Amino acid sequence: MSRLFALLLGLTLSASVYAVDPIVTESTADSNITTRGSMETTIKQPPPSAISPQFSAGSNSDLCTVGVAGAVQTQILGISAGTTFTEENCVRLKNAKTLYDMGMKVAAVSIMCQDKAVFEGMRMAGTPCPYEGKIGEEAKLAWETHVATTRQELEESDKVNVEEAATYGIGGLGALLLLF
Repeated sequence: MSRLFALLLGLTLSASVYAVDPIVTESTADSNITTRGSMETTIKQPPPSAISPQFSAGSNSDLCTVGVAGAVQTQILGISAGTTFTEENCVRLKNAKTLYDMGMKVAAVSIMCQDKAVFEGMRMAGTPCPYEGKIGEEAKLAWETHVATTRQELEESDKVNVEEAATYGIGGLGALLLLF
């Protein structure tokens, strides 16, 4: 590496020693350019734009929906779409509150116990969730004897809807393909 550097340095210095005086030429030219013209731009329509619809619950907060919308615009094609999703935990809370307000406290707790975190929290606090109308120690004994069935039910309630996820995945992929 050092030999290559030394060789390049030597060639550079030797080239400057053998340099010849530069050739100088003189040239004169006169030119006048006159341009006259006018330009007018008329826009007959606005540029294309994809505007996504607005989805919201508005001032009614008693709805357990979440709005999602989006838009994609290319030079040729514009697409916009939107939808709403139901938030399950919100529905669970509203149902439990309604049952509690109607005086059905055990049913309200049972609705809340459908959430895995609430179920485990109640169990860890020593107040098991109601089981088929049983409460307290009777419910605890019933839950312990039917553990396999209840665990399977809880796991099934937490599963993702595969068809819904595939539909949105394909839709998102299609939107990305339209960009290119």
